[in-house]
Formats: sequence, C-alpha cells, structure tokens
Amino acid sequence: MTRPLLPALAAFNAVLSLTFGTFAAHGIKDPQAREWIMTGVLFQLPHVAAVFALLAWRNDALVRSCALGIGLGSLIFAGNLYALALGAPRWIAAFAPIGGTLMMFSWLGIVAVAFVTPRK
Repeated sequence: MTRPLLPALAAFNAVLSLTFGTFAAHGIKDPQAREWIMTGVLFQLPHVAAVFALLAWRNDALVRSCALGIGLGSLIFAGNLYALALGAPRWIAAFAPIGGTLMMFSWLGIVAVAFVTPRK
C-alpha cells in the first residue's frame, strides 16, 4: 500500500463529512434526511482523526491495514447514509452494516496490535 493512500483517504473522508454536515445544517429541510446525514458525520469525522493518530502512533503494515479498514469502513457507512438522504432507494441501507463491521473489526485489529505485537 502506498504511503499517500491513507492520508488521502482520511482527507477525502474529512471533506465529505464536512460537506454533508454543512449541507444538512443549511440545505436539508427533511428531518429524516438531516438525521441520516448527521449520523454519518458523527461516525465519519472522528475516524478521520483516528486514521491520522494511528499513523502517528505506529506506522507499520498491521496498523496501516487496520487504518485502511477504518477509513474505508467509515466511508462506506457514512456514504450509505448520505445516499439515503439524497433519495437513494432504501435497499442501499443494506450496505451500511458492511462499513460498520469493517470499522469494528479494524479497531479490534488495533487492540491486537497494541497487546500482541512488539513495537520495533
């Protein structure tokens, strides 16, 4: 995995969450759509900081793999909610758990890295 991929993914997540958060605050009238967007932002934006923090904490292959899972998971999860808010068919929501599960397993990977693998 190339080194710029993770910071670029995190930055893209940041831009997307800020864009949709602003859109929800100023341009969405439907309360359900606003709630979907704000839930996406609530999950996506903190994971941006987490990816950068993980890379600063320990930049090895296992941590980078977990950070990639966190970044992709938050993109999938929030992206599904944003799509719903923009009028996508309800069946699209079936993909949101994939993103959430990817984030959870990636965080469990970080737990394993912290306790099992020695720091170089």
